[in-house]
Amino acid sequence: MNSLLFIILVVFYFYMIISSISVLLLENRNPIRSLSWILVLVFLPVIGIVLYLLIGQNYRKQKIISKKSVKHATKLPYKEIKPDTFPELVTNHNHLNLINLLYNNSDASVYTYNKIEVLTDGEETFTAMFEAIEKAKNHIHIEFFIFEDDLISNYLRELLIKKAKEGVRVRMIYDYFGSFELSRKYLKSLKEAGVYVRAFLPLRLRLRRSKINFRNHRKILIVDGKYGFTGGLNFADRYIFGNTLGKWRDTFVRFEGGAVHGLQSLFLTDWYFVERKLITDIKYYPKPTKHSKNIVQIVSSGPDSDWEAIMQGITSTIMTAKDYVYIHTPYFVPNEVLLNAIIIAALGGIDIKLTIPKESDSKLSDACTFSYLGEVLEAGVKVYQYNEGFLHSKAIVIDDFISIVGSTNLDERSFNQNFEVNAFIYNAETALILKKHFENDLLNSKEITLSDWNNRKRAQKLKESFARLFSPII
Repeated sequence: MNSLLFIILVVFYFYMIISSISVLLLENRNPIRSLSWILVLVFLPVIGIVLYLLIGQNYRKQKIISKKSVKHATKLPYKEIKPDTFPELVTNHNHLNLINLLYNNSDASVYTYNKIEVLTDGEETFTAMFEAIEKAKNHIHIEFFIFEDDLISNYLRELLIKKAKEGVRVRMIYDYFGSFELSRKYLKSLKEAGVYVRAFLPLRLRLRRSKINFRNHRKILIVDGKYGFTGGLNFADRYIFGNTLGKWRDTFVRFEGGAVHGLQSLFLTDWYFVERKLITDIKYYPKPTKHSKNIVQIVSSGPDSDWEAIMQGITSTIMTAKDYVYIHTPYFVPNEVLLNAIIIAALGGIDIKLTIPKESDSKLSDACTFSYLGEVLEAGVKVYQYNEGFLHSKAIVIDDFISIVGSTNLDERSFNQNFEVNAFIYNAETALILKKHFENDLLNSKEITLSDWNNRKRAQKLKESFARLFSPII
């Protein structure tokens, strides 16, 4: 009897492996990514199957959330501006091509004449957000990957409770795993005060249909439809007080004007997913006032999108740059498309500077990052390690005109598996501000030369090469 049961289990296990590999092949994914998963399935018995069912399945074609479908399900109460209606604001043909790309690959509407403020540390970012929340008269919409149960998040909690009791409609989305340490007491106090709180993709005990791998990494705050914020920072004390890695350095942007409508539309799409309630009341889209001459697109991507929209946008800007590309990223684990774009641009004479942290919060990502540096250094990219804490900023500035700020890391997880948001800003003033901050960060950074990279210890090289094998799936 025992031997029969053993045979049945073995047959079932091999059936699962074969069927999983068949699904992988039929999905026609990137061959390197598929091969990585096949190796995991074959060489990690049982564990490989569990990992694949939990984090390896591709739901992109199933449209977990379809921003486009929700948007077109109803007539939104604001007039969409299409890329061909503002020739006076864009004179560079490559910039117009990028705007069209983002409009076509992610339905990213165009917003003109916005007020834009760049925020580059925890103190000024939290201060700006709290000041906006304090002024709220109608509604507060807040969506972040991480809300830590610490001083800064508890101050936020008290503020949201206060505003809810004043009659302000407060909606809050938190990622179930990113904010896993939030206590029941924290959440209960918000709900009892009238705050509408929802978790994004909470754990479900259905292994075969698990979506545990797809996390909401977006950071969005909208107040009264007039003030909007996005960037890379989370609600956590480490952005003010630091931790074992030092103080966390990040970049955020504050908007007034039409760009807030883009953030609002994205938040309400996510709210539809967590609440199954479609909200299009005109009060959430007040008529924007005109500010400076600029263009902003709010670009989202994730398992819900037809294309890897943000990755495509970043790659396009690098490939069409004329003078320079300056990049901040905490994790540099690029796919082949982005890696080749950086190498080609650098070989073509574009000044590319890449700033990464001296140490991140992921040893595996650090090892992966170093495995890629040799190729970009050989192509002429200048690489710097930020030494004044942990560089968590996800910001790119190109040719004194294009700025990209948001939640997206330069790795496969952000490009393919996380729900992300980035602001693509077409404006010289904003670009020059970001450029200045980037250059200031270089004063607190150490350049890594090709000689430094080549002279690493052999054991370190082996560790990094081994880590790189997992780069398509981490």
